[in-house]
Amino acid sequence: MITSIQNTQLTPFAEKLDQPLTKQPISVLQINLGRRCNLACSHCHVEASPKRTEELSPEICEQLVEVIERFPQIQSVDLTGGAPEMNYGFRPLVEAARASGKEVIVRSNLTIFFQPGFEDLPAYFAENQLRVVASLPCYLEDNVDKMRGQGVYDESIKALQWLNKLGYGRDSDLILDLVYNPPIPTQADFSATPAQEPLEQAYKAHLHKHFGIVFNHLFAITNLPIGRTKFHLQHRDLHQPYLSFLEGEFNAATVGSLMCRNQLSVDYNGKIYDCDFNQMEDIPAQTPEGEKLTVSRLLELGSLDVIGKVQTDDFCYGCTAGCGSSCGGSLV
Repeated sequence: MITSIQNTQLTPFAEKLDQPLTKQPISVLQINLGRRCNLACSHCHVEASPKRTEELSPEICEQLVEVIERFPQIQSVDLTGGAPEMNYGFRPLVEAARASGKEVIVRSNLTIFFQPGFEDLPAYFAENQLRVVASLPCYLEDNVDKMRGQGVYDESIKALQWLNKLGYGRDSDLILDLVYNPPIPTQADFSATPAQEPLEQAYKAHLHKHFGIVFNHLFAITNLPIGRTKFHLQHRDLHQPYLSFLEGEFNAATVGSLMCRNQLSVDYNGKIYDCDFNQMEDIPAQTPEGEKLTVSRLLELGSLDVIGKVQTDDFCYGCTAGCGSSCGGSLV
């Protein structure tokens, strides 16, 4: 469905909900290791690039290792960036989490495999049974290169074939997932993110037919109006119309499964957020008393479950539009 939206008054997201968005027991620890990346994708909400230098410090890394080891309730450690593999702490956190029996997700841009000094990553991923969640915003070359840079599609295909040779997508312990992002709107005729299941089948058919590639799941993720996406929308006077469109697509059935409810998002300074979108917009998580949290404070408190209510903003409509959107794809 395609809808044309004019500038209208937006309902604050918190008012759209029947009740406050409460936190559930924490089971996912998502860590942004830094802004350094070998790419500078047009849709990147983190605004990462080769010119960025912000990254995790040894001190914060040690605190995170302690959190991973102390709290058995953490089921998944989700490593992101930038290119997480390029930033300090990647391997220590992988190895601490795997030694603690936790799933480790690495959000990889795939092209990092071809950068000097990182050629051992595919074998390292397989050795440690990392779940690879790889960005491939389309299965067609032209669309990918427009969003991520010239030649990215070709390197991504080679990287996926490399992972397949190691057993990814075939071995039940070596999970390979891909991420779809729609193009950034250039005019006020917005469309909802395509349904995930048929899109996954289209990806699988095309990639296997043309390149012999297999993978496990496709995650269809809506572009939230933050970071570079927000910049591009504002440049075209589309920011408010896009938010209005997302509000119009609001689906209350997605709220119970929102990723912010059972995860902590940690930045490279050790600050705590409800999700990585709040992290990028600098909306910190808070206790019921209004205290902002850090990794060191959580260790002092001896608990991960000290946040009562998730902090929300108007961009939250992106996660609740249509079938919903999360780091694990559609919600309903």
